[in-house]
Amino acid sequence: MKIDILDKGYIELVDTLGDDLTPVNAARVSFGGRSKNFENKDKKLSKFLIKHKHFSPFRHQHAMFVIKAPEFVMRQWYKHVVGIETTSNHPTKDHAWNEISGRYVPVEEYYEPLIWRKQSDDNKQASEGQLDVETNSKAIHAYNHALQQTKEMYDRLVTHYGVAKEQARIILPLSQYTEVYWTASFQAIMNFIELRDEKTSQVEIQEYARSMKELMHKVYPKTTEIWSKLYW
Repeated sequence: MKIDILDKGYIELVDTLGDDLTPVNAARVSFGGRSKNFENKDKKLSKFLIKHKHFSPFRHQHAMFVIKAPEFVMRQWYKHVVGIETTSNHPTKDHAWNEISGRYVPVEEYYEPLIWRKQSDDNKQASEGQLDVETNSKAIHAYNHALQQTKEMYDRLVTHYGVAKEQARIILPLSQYTEVYWTASFQAIMNFIELRDEKTSQVEIQEYARSMKELMHKVYPKTTEIWSKLYW
Protein backbone atom coordinates (compact mmCIF):
# COMPACT_ATOMS: atom_id res chain seq x y z
CA MET A 1 0.00 0.00 0.00
CA LYS A 2 1.41 3.32 -1.09
CA ILE A 3 0.24 6.92 -0.69
CA ASP A 4 1.80 9.77 -2.70
CA ILE A 5 2.60 12.91 -0.69
CA LEU A 6 3.76 16.42 -1.67
CA ASP A 7 5.17 16.66 -5.21
CA LYS A 8 7.49 13.64 -5.27
CA GLY A 9 7.20 11.99 -1.84
CA TYR A 10 5.31 8.97 -0.59
CA ILE A 11 4.79 6.46 2.21
CA GLU A 12 4.67 2.79 1.30
CA LEU A 13 3.72 0.06 3.77
CA VAL A 14 5.87 -2.94 2.86
CA ASP A 15 5.48 -5.36 5.77
CA THR A 16 3.65 -5.91 9.07
CA LEU A 17 3.88 -8.14 12.12
CA GLY A 18 0.82 -9.09 14.13
CA ASP A 19 -2.83 -8.08 13.89
CA ASP A 20 -5.56 -6.64 16.13
CA LEU A 21 -5.48 -9.76 18.32
CA THR A 22 -1.74 -9.56 18.94
CA PRO A 23 -1.73 -7.04 21.84
CA VAL A 24 -4.72 -8.53 23.66
CA ASN A 25 -3.27 -12.05 23.43
CA ALA A 26 0.08 -10.71 24.62
CA ALA A 27 -1.66 -9.13 27.61
CA ARG A 28 -3.56 -12.33 28.40
CA VAL A 29 -0.41 -14.46 28.48
CA SER A 30 -0.13 -13.51 32.15
CA PHE A 31 -2.96 -15.91 32.90
CA GLY A 32 -2.71 -18.24 29.93
CA GLY A 33 -5.59 -16.89 27.84
CA ARG A 34 -5.78 -16.50 24.07
CA SER A 35 -8.43 -15.42 21.54
CA LYS A 36 -8.73 -16.69 17.99
CA ASN A 37 -11.24 -14.09 16.80
CA PHE A 38 -11.52 -10.44 17.77
CA GLU A 39 -14.68 -10.25 19.88
CA ASN A 40 -16.26 -7.66 22.16
CA LYS A 41 -14.19 -8.86 25.14
CA ASP A 42 -11.05 -8.21 23.12
CA LYS A 43 -12.25 -4.73 22.23
CA LYS A 44 -12.87 -4.00 25.92
CA LEU A 45 -9.44 -5.28 26.91
CA SER A 46 -7.71 -3.32 24.16
CA LYS A 47 -9.53 -0.17 25.25
CA PHE A 48 -8.59 -0.79 28.89
CA LEU A 49 -4.91 -1.28 28.03
CA ILE A 50 -4.75 1.87 25.91
CA LYS A 51 -6.76 4.02 28.32
CA HIS A 52 -4.58 3.08 31.29
CA LYS A 53 -1.34 3.33 29.30
CA HIS A 54 -0.41 -0.34 29.50
CA PHE A 55 1.47 -0.01 26.24
CA SER A 56 3.90 -2.92 26.25
CA PRO A 57 1.47 -5.34 24.47
CA PHE A 58 1.28 -2.91 21.55
CA ARG A 59 5.01 -3.25 20.95
CA HIS A 60 4.36 -6.70 19.50
CA GLN A 61 2.68 -5.15 16.47
CA HIS A 62 5.19 -3.79 13.99
CA ALA A 63 5.00 -2.11 10.60
CA MET A 64 7.73 -1.44 8.04
CA PHE A 65 7.51 1.60 5.77
CA VAL A 66 9.50 3.02 2.90
CA ILE A 67 9.33 6.79 3.15
CA LYS A 68 10.42 9.37 0.61
CA ALA A 69 10.39 12.88 2.01
CA PRO A 70 12.38 16.14 2.03
CA GLU A 71 15.27 16.31 4.47
CA PHE A 72 13.56 18.91 6.66
CA VAL A 73 10.68 16.46 7.20
CA MET A 74 13.04 13.58 7.98
CA ARG A 75 15.03 15.62 10.49
CA GLN A 76 11.82 16.15 12.47
CA TRP A 77 10.86 12.50 12.03
CA TYR A 78 14.20 11.28 13.33
CA LYS A 79 13.45 12.84 16.72
CA HIS A 80 11.05 9.93 17.19
CA VAL A 81 13.87 7.43 16.76
CA VAL A 82 16.71 8.68 18.95
CA GLY A 83 16.78 9.39 22.67
CA ILE A 84 13.50 7.60 23.37
CA GLU A 85 12.92 6.34 26.89
CA THR A 86 12.18 2.71 27.60
CA THR A 87 9.27 3.07 29.98
CA SER A 88 5.65 1.99 29.98
CA ASN A 89 4.55 5.55 29.24
CA HIS A 90 6.82 6.25 26.28
CA PRO A 91 7.42 4.60 22.91
CA THR A 92 10.43 2.37 23.37
CA LYS A 93 13.56 1.91 21.33
CA ASP A 94 11.59 -0.42 19.08
CA HIS A 95 12.60 1.30 15.87
CA ALA A 96 14.83 0.49 12.94
CA TRP A 97 15.93 3.30 10.62
CA ASN A 98 18.02 2.98 7.45
CA GLU A 99 18.48 5.92 5.11
CA ILE A 100 19.85 6.34 1.60
CA SER A 101 23.34 7.83 1.69
CA GLY A 102 24.39 10.95 -0.15
CA ARG A 103 27.95 9.60 0.03
CA TYR A 104 27.05 6.93 -2.52
CA VAL A 105 23.99 8.19 -4.36
CA PRO A 106 23.92 11.63 -5.99
CA VAL A 107 21.03 13.87 -4.92
CA GLU A 108 18.71 14.45 -7.87
CA GLU A 109 15.25 15.36 -6.55
CA TYR A 110 14.05 18.35 -4.52
CA TYR A 111 10.77 19.49 -3.03
CA GLU A 112 9.35 22.34 -5.11
CA PRO A 113 6.24 23.77 -3.42
CA LEU A 114 3.71 25.65 -5.51
CA ILE A 115 2.13 27.34 -2.50
CA TRP A 116 4.17 29.41 -0.04
CA ARG A 117 2.81 30.17 3.42
CA LYS A 118 3.00 33.30 5.58
CA GLN A 119 4.77 33.40 8.92
CA SER A 120 2.39 33.16 11.86
CA ASP A 121 2.00 36.40 13.83
CA ASP A 122 1.66 34.67 17.20
CA ASN A 123 3.82 31.54 16.78
CA LYS A 124 7.49 31.93 15.89
CA GLN A 125 7.78 28.36 14.59
CA ALA A 126 4.52 28.12 12.65
CA SER A 127 2.93 29.34 9.44
CA GLU A 128 -0.57 30.49 8.59
CA GLY A 129 -2.44 31.00 5.37
CA GLN A 130 -0.65 31.56 2.08
CA LEU A 131 0.90 34.45 0.24
CA ASP A 132 -1.17 36.44 -2.22
CA VAL A 133 -0.98 35.26 -5.83
CA GLU A 134 1.58 37.84 -6.98
CA THR A 135 3.91 37.40 -4.01
CA ASN A 136 3.56 33.62 -4.20
CA SER A 137 4.66 33.71 -7.84
CA LYS A 138 7.71 35.77 -6.88
CA ALA A 139 8.56 33.32 -4.07
CA ILE A 140 8.37 30.37 -6.48
CA HIS A 141 10.65 32.15 -8.95
CA ALA A 142 13.18 33.11 -6.24
CA TYR A 143 13.26 29.58 -4.84
CA ASN A 144 13.58 27.90 -8.22
CA HIS A 145 16.39 30.28 -9.18
CA ALA A 146 18.32 29.59 -5.98
CA LEU A 147 17.71 25.85 -6.29
CA GLN A 148 18.97 25.76 -9.87
CA GLN A 149 22.14 27.60 -8.89
CA THR A 150 22.73 25.19 -6.02
CA LYS A 151 22.17 22.12 -8.22
CA GLU A 152 24.57 23.46 -10.83
CA MET A 153 27.23 24.15 -8.20
CA TYR A 154 26.83 20.66 -6.70
CA ASP A 155 27.21 19.10 -10.16
CA ARG A 156 30.25 21.27 -10.86
CA LEU A 157 31.94 20.29 -7.61
CA VAL A 158 31.36 16.58 -8.24
CA THR A 159 31.80 16.38 -12.02
CA HIS A 160 34.30 19.09 -12.90
CA TYR A 161 36.36 19.45 -9.73
CA GLY A 162 36.22 15.84 -8.56
CA VAL A 163 35.02 16.77 -5.07
CA ALA A 164 33.77 13.78 -3.05
CA LYS A 165 29.98 13.50 -2.89
CA GLU A 166 30.17 13.29 0.91
CA GLN A 167 31.65 16.79 0.97
CA ALA A 168 29.94 18.37 -2.02
CA ARG A 169 26.54 17.64 -0.48
CA ILE A 170 27.12 20.23 2.26
CA ILE A 171 25.85 22.96 -0.06
CA LEU A 172 22.54 21.20 -0.75
CA PRO A 173 19.29 22.57 0.73
CA LEU A 174 16.98 20.82 3.17
CA SER A 175 14.47 20.48 0.35
CA GLN A 176 16.44 17.56 -1.10
CA TYR A 177 14.52 14.29 -1.07
CA THR A 178 15.78 11.31 0.86
CA GLU A 179 14.49 7.75 1.28
CA VAL A 180 14.22 5.76 4.50
CA TYR A 181 13.19 2.33 5.66
CA TRP A 182 11.43 2.78 9.02
CA THR A 183 10.20 -0.12 11.14
CA ALA A 184 8.43 0.67 14.39
CA SER A 185 5.97 -0.76 16.88
CA PHE A 186 2.30 0.16 16.85
CA GLN A 187 2.81 2.24 19.98
CA ALA A 188 5.70 4.20 18.49
CA ILE A 189 3.74 4.85 15.30
CA MET A 190 0.71 6.07 17.25
CA ASN A 191 2.97 8.41 19.21
CA PHE A 192 4.35 9.81 15.95
CA ILE A 193 0.87 10.37 14.55
CA GLU A 194 -0.38 11.98 17.76
CA LEU A 195 2.48 14.49 17.81
CA ARG A 196 2.76 15.21 14.08
CA ASP A 197 -0.87 15.19 12.95
CA GLU A 198 -1.38 18.25 15.08
CA LYS A 199 -2.10 21.82 14.03
CA THR A 200 1.13 23.25 15.48
CA SER A 201 3.31 20.78 13.54
CA GLN A 202 4.80 21.77 10.21
CA VAL A 203 2.26 21.35 7.41
CA GLU A 204 4.40 18.98 5.35
CA ILE A 205 4.99 16.46 8.14
CA GLN A 206 1.29 16.65 9.01
CA GLU A 207 0.60 15.24 5.55
CA TYR A 208 2.89 12.28 6.23
CA ALA A 209 1.30 11.67 9.64
CA ARG A 210 -2.22 11.69 8.18
CA SER A 211 -1.18 9.27 5.44
CA MET A 212 0.40 6.96 8.01
CA LYS A 213 -2.82 7.09 10.05
CA GLU A 214 -4.73 6.01 6.93
CA LEU A 215 -2.41 3.03 6.44
CA MET A 216 -2.67 1.99 10.09
CA HIS A 217 -6.47 2.03 9.88
CA LYS A 218 -6.16 -0.48 7.03
CA VAL A 219 -3.76 -2.96 8.67
CA TYR A 220 -4.79 -2.65 12.34
CA PRO A 221 -8.34 -1.28 11.96
CA LYS A 222 -9.80 -2.18 15.36
CA THR A 223 -6.76 -1.21 17.46
CA THR A 224 -6.25 2.04 15.54
CA GLU A 225 -9.90 2.97 15.90
CA ILE A 226 -9.84 2.44 19.67
CA TRP A 227 -6.57 4.38 20.04
CA SER A 228 -7.81 7.26 17.90
CA LYS A 229 -11.00 7.70 19.93
CA LEU A 230 -9.01 7.88 23.17
CA TYR A 231 -6.10 10.08 22.10
CA TRP A 232 -6.84 11.95 18.86
